[in-house]
Amino acid sequence: MTATDPALTALAQGWCALSLLHGRIEAHIERALQSGHDLSVREYSLLDVLSRQHDGEGGHLQMKQVADAVVLSQSATTRLVTRLEDRGLLERYLCPTDRRGIYTNVTEAGLKLLEEARPTNDAALREALDEAAQSPELAPLVRVVESLKAPAAA
Repeated sequence: MTATDPALTALAQGWCALSLLHGRIEAHIERALQSGHDLSVREYSLLDVLSRQHDGEGGHLQMKQVADAVVLSQSATTRLVTRLEDRGLLERYLCPTDRRGIYTNVTEAGLKLLEEARPTNDAALREALDEAAQSPELAPLVRVVESLKAPAAA
């Protein structure tokens, strides 16, 4: 394939459209969460991921798993956890079976804020998708996003 190959050009155009859709959705949700709940998209995502942990063996995520889930580097995730911990929304504690491990849990205040913010997040997502569906270049991607189902739990 060359840089002028039509297949490569179509692939690049598809990637640009996907990137545009993601950027528009994230910016729309960011504005809604910031104005309504003083949360960024990343903070909301982190609270959401950590709120889905459960007690017991295998119930806690390693920092790398959390970083992958919120699409940040491990160092950026650690800084994000620290900011939310400083706000009283998260707490860290040592793993009871491996003193080298550190777990992070959402506090009651964090769970309350997450529940308050969830409808805002969902409404902003719906609004952003509806707006993007009006664009001929983004409408096919919106249909694909809307057709996706969450993976079944193992």
